[in-house]
Amino acid sequence: MLNHVMVGATDIERAKRFYDAVLGVLGAGEPLRNVAGSGHVRLFYRHDGSTFCVSEPIDDAPATFGNGSTIGFKCSSLDQVREFHDVAVAHGGTSIEDAPGPRDSVMGRINLAYVRDPDGNKLCAIHREK
Repeated sequence: MLNHVMVGATDIERAKRFYDAVLGVLGAGEPLRNVAGSGHVRLFYRHDGSTFCVSEPIDDAPATFGNGSTIGFKCSSLDQVREFHDVAVAHGGTSIEDAPGPRDSVMGRINLAYVRDPDGNKLCAIHREK
């Protein structure tokens, strides 16, 4: 259904350091770096058929996060959920909500961790138990 997700970043190099580390936990490699016709830098992380993009806002206004928005990253285990969380915090992210771990939901048991990136975007690491 989705082709890509894009978030804005006020400081593209700070965002690159953060996402290189965090998305590296999931197996994403070095992003493709693109300079748009407007001169704004965009980073494209490609992995497992998905693309996650980080961009300097093309209107030159500060990047902002969406209130109520969350971007979920699929993890292969509870250990990977915890590593995603810990690497995010170690690279300038902020831990939010409950500690990383299992939760019971209407869809069964899931493992979750929530963080905000340095620009305030809400990220979720999720592993669904079978």
